[in-house]
Amino acid sequence: MAGTAPGVGRPGFVAEHGLLGPDSREAAEHSRRLVEEEGLRTVRMTWVDQHGAPRGKFMSAANYLASLESGIDFQGAVLSMDSANHVFPPVFVEGGGFDIPELTGFPDVVLVPDPATFRVLPWADRTGWVLTDSYFSSGAPVPLDTRRALRRQVEAARAEGYELVVGLEVELYILRRESATIALHETGTPPPPPRVSVFEHGYQYLSEVRLAGVNDVLERLRDAYVALGLPLRSMEDEWGPGQIEVTFDPLPVMEAADAMVLFRSATKQVCERLGLLASFMCRPGLPNFFSSGWHLHESLRDLESGANAFMSEDPSEPLSATGTQFVAGLLEHALPATVFSTPTINGYKRYRPYSFAPDRVNWGVENRGVMVRVQGGPGDPSTHLENRLGEPAANPYLYMATNLAAGRDGMHRKLQPPARIESDAYASDSPLLPTSLWEAVAALEGDSFFASELGPGLVKAMTMMKRHEIGRFLSEVTDWEMREYLEFY
Repeated sequence: MAGTAPGVGRPGFVAEHGLLGPDSREAAEHSRRLVEEEGLRTVRMTWVDQHGAPRGKFMSAANYLASLESGIDFQGAVLSMDSANHVFPPVFVEGGGFDIPELTGFPDVVLVPDPATFRVLPWADRTGWVLTDSYFSSGAPVPLDTRRALRRQVEAARAEGYELVVGLEVELYILRRESATIALHETGTPPPPPRVSVFEHGYQYLSEVRLAGVNDVLERLRDAYVALGLPLRSMEDEWGPGQIEVTFDPLPVMEAADAMVLFRSATKQVCERLGLLASFMCRPGLPNFFSSGWHLHESLRDLESGANAFMSEDPSEPLSATGTQFVAGLLEHALPATVFSTPTINGYKRYRPYSFAPDRVNWGVENRGVMVRVQGGPGDPSTHLENRLGEPAANPYLYMATNLAAGRDGMHRKLQPPARIESDAYASDSPLLPTSLWEAVAALEGDSFFASELGPGLVKAMTMMKRHEIGRFLSEVTDWEMREYLEFY
């Protein structure tokens, strides 16, 4: 299976623009061998959009192999869609509404596979899966590609001698679908939420018996994660009914972000095949359901020595000077960063006092009420930070890119954080986190730092999109308003 299949991408595009380096070429050859050895017939070529959602095409194996040389054409329209797939910018004006000349006219882009991400899907018949990066026909990278935004931060950190290492800790809900159909009167964008019932009783935190009761489903998920090469660490029973937590061993940050995309997609697909719904929505509007969070466990590795750059040698300090400055950067940029860690309107309902989620900008050692929790201590090579800000729906590339950018800024400027929280984080005088997405967007619009780090085009597109989603939300008449006003006034 070699050669260029007709109608795929642009012949010679990858070589012409030097888009596969030596490591990628070796990975490409490995994927070729897998296609042949496993007898693959389909490869799902996936691009992650601004929401962190995987979009893509199911390509024949021959066309995947051709794409290693030519890429594939892909509809650039997805760059202009909000979370309900509504087009939000004026796409036919010059610059596509984003002031990006190449987007004039609503054009296609070219997707080039990253063969290092190639997997064989264990639940799909003779099917591979690969992540892609997006380019304009000129070979220039698409500035709204969020995977590229993280790669820029990774490269900048490596140039400074560091690599961010990240462990994933993610909560989600599993629900039973009561119907697989949508009635004609329920169609629309978006349609009504699916009818669901409780999958697992809940309310017994870390209960072995509760987990054993849903063991068959967890085994199916476990086997999928392991077959995909995801470094599964634990599966735990959380508080809510059917709420589980999954954690993974640490990975270099780009691999961790890719793993998060694959983990969410695999979980939803495996559950779908079992008649279940896996939801990474932060706070479902269901009776007695609790919020779900996504915590980033992170440390910097010194590339020269391989040592943990956050580990303190001073018995009186929990972190090294580098680690302390990194914390200061996270706190300095926390308010505008929430657009990327908590990108949905729903996610801000998690920032509540005494909820085991942060509600203000602070830090402490082994304190689950703070925004940034230090785990470990002097002389402990496993010392790391736990950023507790995120929701499970966040785009992993943007969440991690802004996290790394903020930490690096703290190091560059040798910032010092405020005093650590030693007791009640929720009673401190620390600055409050945004209480709504519109507060967070306003903070980002008044901020120049992330525009310089991520690119002004990407930040403009994000704020435009979020303003559009906010406008749609505020124009809806809610059940609360009907209960509150219809009979009373």
